[in-house]
Amino acid sequence: MNKTVLFLTSLLGLAACTAAKENTSSVSSSTKVVTHNTIVDCVLYDGMTKESAQLLSVGPGAQVQVTDTVDVYFVKARVIKDGKTISGFMYRTCFPQR
Repeated sequence: MNKTVLFLTSLLGLAACTAAKENTSSVSSSTKVVTHNTIVDCVLYDGMTKESAQLLSVGPGAQVQVTDTVDVYFVKARVIKDGKTISGFMYRTCFPQR
């Protein structure tokens, strides 16, 4: 009898954990574009590696539209310069902490 109760309790606990996991996995990320001003000289890269080409140099105070927070070090960004929109990646350290 004790083994049956223990088994059923374990199954119930497993089902509860599985249901909770399904509820938290549907978290949607924000797709809002946020405009930031740079605080230092930064570079807009075409990728997130050391070998990535530099697309544009951005000076302090320039407006940059952050479209996605890619990882711990980079954000996906776009800059409008001379009427031309350029998209790439920038270091997070280019922007003030919010």
